Amino acid sequence: MSMGRLSILNLENNDISVSETTNSVERSLLSDLTEIQVLDLSGNGISGRIPGCFNNFTSLVQPDRTTETLKLAPGFVFTDASRFDISFYIENALVHWKGLEREYNRTLRLLKLIDLSNNRFVGNIPKEFSLLRGLVSLNLSRNHLTGDIDSGIGQMEMLESLDLSKNQLSGEIPIGMAGLNYLSVLDLSNNNLSGSIPSGTQLRGFNASAYAGNNELCGPPPAACLAPDHGPPNDHVGKEDSIFGLGFYISVVLGFVVGFWGVIVILVVNKTWRIAYFGFWNKIYDWLYVTITIIYLRRSR
Repeated sequence: MSMGRLSILNLENNDISVSETTNSVERSLLSDLTEIQVLDLSGNGISGRIPGCFNNFTSLVQPDRTTETLKLAPGFVFTDASRFDISFYIENALVHWKGLEREYNRTLRLLKLIDLSNNRFVGNIPKEFSLLRGLVSLNLSRNHLTGDIDSGIGQMEMLESLDLSKNQLSGEIPIGMAGLNYLSVLDLSNNNLSGSIPSGTQLRGFNASAYAGNNELCGPPPAACLAPDHGPPNDHVGKEDSIFGLGFYISVVLGFVVGFWGVIVILVVNKTWRIAYFGFWNKIYDWLYVTITIIYLRRSR
């Protein structure tokens, strides 16, 4: 069966279970989708690795670049309508787009979407995805994907919506994602990502919920990054200072109490020391009295 001219393939929520023995058939069918615009296989029981044949989707490889644009629906742009026979486009379709289910009719051909969410895919995200420079929305959430996010993701320059949540992705967020200038919807939550969110980009402008569930990830918007091999700088230093200060004052008080009462006890118990002690202070008193009196008399003359 040839599906080379197919623009939309929506098989969501059909409980399709694809085993390893049928993966070759699946790959052969997907590799024929050279004109595909919308591919939705979400909510099925598809397992195994995601096929690496997405570079065959030639309609998604080249981005749409135009100078004259006409806004027809949230999230995408259409070139000057007078240049196209829009009656060629399909009548309508329901598409999950940026968290909402929207109905698109004559503008559907402009939407380039792949949704493989809520399946049982495993392994790495195929590097072939980074070749889909015209892709607008990619949803791989709620699978069992592992490994790093491919550093080539920055080549998907038209990407507006990216959902990789609820997988087991690890490693750092590629700095190439800083080049996704059209990205307005992002969800990387509930993975095992680590390191710092690339700074100076719109990536730090997303809500903290977009990065929640990645305990080793720092930002902002999540918790501030820590210096390597160090604990929280401010809290750690503060605790050290507070402990040192408390110990110091306790030592001073104990030293005063022990010293004062130690002298008192010795004077009470030892008569010889008591006589010598008070005799010493009497001599000091007499010396001070005589000295002050002499100075006073000299100045009064």
